[in-house]
Amino acid sequence: MSAKRSAPTRVQPLKVGIIGTGIGRAHFNGYRKCPHVEVAAIVDIDADRGRQLAQEWGVRRAYSNHEDLLNIKDLDAVSVCTPNALHASIAMDALAAGLHVICEKPMAASVEQATELAAAAEQAATRGQLFMMALNNRYRGDTQLLKQYIDAGDLGDLYLGKCGWWRRQGIPGLGGWFTTKAMSGGGPLIDLGVHALDLCWWLMGAPDPVAVSASVFDHLGAGEWARRGSPGSFDIEDAAVAHIRFANDAAIILEVSWILHTAREGFFCEVMGTAGGGAIEPNFRIVRNLHGAPADVLPAAPKVPGHEGEIIHFVDCVRQGRQPLSGARDGLAVQKMLDAIYRSGSTGKPVTIT
Repeated sequence: MSAKRSAPTRVQPLKVGIIGTGIGRAHFNGYRKCPHVEVAAIVDIDADRGRQLAQEWGVRRAYSNHEDLLNIKDLDAVSVCTPNALHASIAMDALAAGLHVICEKPMAASVEQATELAAAAEQAATRGQLFMMALNNRYRGDTQLLKQYIDAGDLGDLYLGKCGWWRRQGIPGLGGWFTTKAMSGGGPLIDLGVHALDLCWWLMGAPDPVAVSASVFDHLGAGEWARRGSPGSFDIEDAAVAHIRFANDAAIILEVSWILHTAREGFFCEVMGTAGGGAIEPNFRIVRNLHGAPADVLPAAPKVPGHEGEIIHFVDCVRQGRQPLSGARDGLAVQKMLDAIYRSGSTGKPVTIT
């Protein structure tokens, strides 16, 4: 007679909320790829748009403020996907409510806000809560594979990185929160540069930054804003370039723009070491010299989109009680580098990072 089988254990769904439905849509699509996860509610300050999206996404509840969402008794976690200036305050409210948090980049609109949030995240960790930065480029299939090459020592000691994101004409939300410094904290540097800088820095082992020398430009954007007769304001930069030096004598060169007279466009990231190099875009490749001759390797990387990968990682960390690949300290370090770039660009002098 065979032994009686025990009934399978029912997995309790992880209930999450999404605060902000712009980039929040990418978070929602990521959660849909995770088994036993329910998006319980969303928040959009436009109540009508929120209700429409809730119906489209199959979400039962929609609110126009985050306080109502945080009052849901059986909620487990939230995605903070609001304008930059609201990241820190809303994330801290969610941590205070006992929830796990994944926060969109940048960590905040200023170093002061980011420092306060990092302290709150560390305190929440003592209560078993998770805080993760949504630095999605770390979670792409190609960048994960490149990191394996680096960690295995195939590229030797990395000492130089070059990264950035050029747009010839690509100012988002002209006249809205993106181009209003009080809400965004800056322009392409804090919007696009945070992606490129974090990825390059992480690939290079996240060394301690010590100094920045930068130039920040504002020649074209305000004119484009005026030409279009856009509402709101435009008080941020058009483009920026920076040289960042680290305690291990490595360096990163960063270049970003929203509007620039350039023939080149797109995202790029390349790291170079004593035994080889690696580039992500436009083509993923490992750069080596074999027997005195250049020999590039073109690996077949898994096709995992970054936003999907980061949400899967967040859910797994919450369930397993593990610390995420991109935590509060990383978010704060990147924020300090961005702040130093702005200060150097403003003063025309190198800035020391402490």
